[in-house]
Amino acid sequence: MEALRTPDERFLSLPDYPFAPHYVEIDGLRMHYVDEGPQDGAVVLLLHGEPSWSYLYRKMIPLFAGARLRAIAPDLIGFGRSDKPIRPADYTYQNHVDWMVGFLESLHLQKINLVCQDWGGLLGLRIAAEHAHCFSRIVAANTALPTGDRKPTEAFFAWQKFSQEVPVFPVGKIVAGGCTTALSAEVIAAYDAPFPDERYKAGARKFPLLVPTTPEDPAAPANRAAWKVLSQWQKPFLTAFSDQDPITKGSEKSLQHKIPGAQGRVHPTISGAGHFLQEDRGQELARVVIDFIASTEITLT
Repeated sequence: MEALRTPDERFLSLPDYPFAPHYVEIDGLRMHYVDEGPQDGAVVLLLHGEPSWSYLYRKMIPLFAGARLRAIAPDLIGFGRSDKPIRPADYTYQNHVDWMVGFLESLHLQKINLVCQDWGGLLGLRIAAEHAHCFSRIVAANTALPTGDRKPTEAFFAWQKFSQEVPVFPVGKIVAGGCTTALSAEVIAAYDAPFPDERYKAGARKFPLLVPTTPEDPAAPANRAAWKVLSQWQKPFLTAFSDQDPITKGSEKSLQHKIPGAQGRVHPTISGAGHFLQEDRGQELARVVIDFIASTEITLT
């Protein structure tokens, strides 16, 4: 599989991102991850979505480490400091799942506390259902697990069209457009850093096309199977959605209703945040996760 590797100098002196890089090789591809906090601490797995990377979690990682939790934030293949296959056809839903499962196996991660947003949830919820023995808790933030049985909004189809037709895919501006807070030019540049030119963006452009939008979608059967597991999921499950995300608004109700581990809980709403709530209210979201882990510890067997 032919892939590009973003030069290291693109990641020098990024604002508020002092973390040492770590790498594992998955199917001949180098995957990058941040690993902060005590190595024997409870694992908090932070999965980003489209078109961001682990930089999105920079405000949260120090709080987890300070709470003696081990914060692990990988860059999905095609994003961040991870390798970027050139061919769009190499990016499939199943390949992303397999790459992430390979990552978890390489690090021998167990008793995982999953925090997932956007495509981090489309991958994380699926993987948690398929490898339930590896996961202790889940916090879902501005995400879902679609099966294609419900037609997406026209706004989503417009996003798909834009992602395929725009001559230059403006990653940093896309992230900025999904925030309620104004991002500095330096932060926008940090989101652009993994992508020196359009050749590096095949994965970012492909993600919108991988969301199941019809019942016949290749990923639909596996996602339906994942929902069968989640519909019996008794482990602690929390939603932490923002109040100003038009993309996933309402999806939290379905998660709360269908997943037993979510029922009977007070699910916080993160006020004043857009789609990328880690950027807008990252410290608040981190505290929600830390409190959730602490308050549910006695329920685990």
